[in-house]
Amino acid sequence: MSGLLITFEGGEGAGKSTQILALADHLRAQGFEVIVTREPGGSAGAEAVRHVILSGAAETYGPAMEALLFAAARSDHVDQKIRPAIEAGQIVLCDRFIDSSRVYQGISGNLDPQFMQSVERIAIDGTMPDLTFILDIPADKGLARAGLRRGTEVADRFEKETIATHEARRQAFLAIAASEPQRCKVIDADRTVDEISAEIAALSDAAVKQREVSAHG
Repeated sequence: MSGLLITFEGGEGAGKSTQILALADHLRAQGFEVIVTREPGGSAGAEAVRHVILSGAAETYGPAMEALLFAAARSDHVDQKIRPAIEAGQIVLCDRFIDSSRVYQGISGNLDPQFMQSVERIAIDGTMPDLTFILDIPADKGLARAGLRRGTEVADRFEKETIATHEARRQAFLAIAASEPQRCKVIDADRTVDEISAEIAALSDAAVKQREVSAHG
């Protein structure tokens, strides 16, 4: 059986990192090989680009520049880590992927949809997520969580933006989920960690079972 690519999306403070680790533990307990990774980053080349993006160094050059930097990082990440793991039968859990670019640069940045589609196609080269969890939480609650997590550290390039911008991104994620319901599952992230983990585990188990059934004809 080939592996799976499961991505986690959502606004700041939605709890993606916590839920990825919980799902990794759940799947490993069943004997699956699991790779946990993130974007921007995940491979040597992509991690080099991560600092440039999150520090805000590219912000003055506009959203198109940021989109191209994300694409360069994603291309290296897919080639060096994600695709080889899937081909080896592993399950890859990725904190952010194409939907974040669609929302943060494409929609928030008002970039041309055809430009974004072309950049995405080159970056992923056919490697689409099998399942995407969109952790949904009101922007004000998510930002409050992110602030507590950050402590005294300076907010990154995206965390520092207005609540209105973050709420618009939340709605954009929900619109993507509505347009691709087979791939995207909206998870109410304004609940306890255990409640969220249980729902994600059940949906992941169903996806894994379906892949096994397909693999055996």
